[in-house]
Amino acid sequence: MGRYRRLRRIRQMDPRRDHEQIYRWITHYEFPADYLHGTSIAFLRDYGVPRISRLLDRTQEFERAGQKRYDDTVLIAYEMVREGIDSEHGRAAARHLNRIHGRYRIPNEDFLYVLATTVVGPKRWIDRYGWRRLCDQEAESLALVGHRMGRMMGITGVPDTYAGFEQLHDAYEREMFAYDPANRRVAAATLRVFAAWYPAPFRRIATRVALAALDEPLLTALGFSPQPRWLRTATHRALRTRAALIRLLPGRPERFPKLPEARTYPFGWTLDDLGPHWAHSRPTAPLHDEAPTEAAVVPHQQTFPHDVPRQEPR
Repeated sequence: MGRYRRLRRIRQMDPRRDHEQIYRWITHYEFPADYLHGTSIAFLRDYGVPRISRLLDRTQEFERAGQKRYDDTVLIAYEMVREGIDSEHGRAAARHLNRIHGRYRIPNEDFLYVLATTVVGPKRWIDRYGWRRLCDQEAESLALVGHRMGRMMGITGVPDTYAGFEQLHDAYEREMFAYDPANRRVAAATLRVFAAWYPAPFRRIATRVALAALDEPLLTALGFSPQPRWLRTATHRALRTRAALIRLLPGRPERFPKLPEARTYPFGWTLDDLGPHWAHSRPTAPLHDEAPTEAAVVPHQQTFPHDVPRQEPR
């Protein structure tokens, strides 16, 4: 497939109608690795807000099982869209996510910000370090998928345009970014997860490279000093060189999507595997547009994994 063939098709599509298809092309074909890099940066941005990082610090999930916490977050989002957001499977994934969050008192504005980071973070990373920038149709598709996910999570005031998400994201950070010891603890635990992906001799430099890719307001909020200019420049050039090399490769064929690979689940996963161990002792609640009995027609534990094939690693 030609490198720009899929882009030409996307530019002829209507995001309001085709946003799920465009989203799949972004995440599984055009920018699978860069989308995950942007999502990883979004994780770290969440920790720049003391109210968010204090909650995560109290749960100790990143300290005790950081790789599982990272994998579960990525995979639940994948499960929500893999058969369609409004499919029964997508709705079951949303109900599962809601019962995890339901244990905590999380302000709506914090939910909005975390959701915004998953829309704005990947786009900004791809625009800077991807093999091409996202077109308008792709940016709006990210926003529309984020909007639908937010509605299913019961979040109010969710934007339905990329500009709306970006404005919310930046305004919230200007108001809420501040240093707190919990910020640094949770960020350090997450960076240890990222570093563990590399052989031991390279873990220190991998952490420093990750920090070199972060902006100064985020570093200040997390309690880290900026990396030396030479390392920031080298990191930027290396990522831009990578983008140039990817640009020379053919497009990924439709029959070979790049699907999530979870280190926690080398033999595959089911929806029931995802989330903290206590989650399944909590009942699921219907989504905002479901009747009170609809979510309980088939109990979640019976629906998965028996009726949905186990996801195999790829």
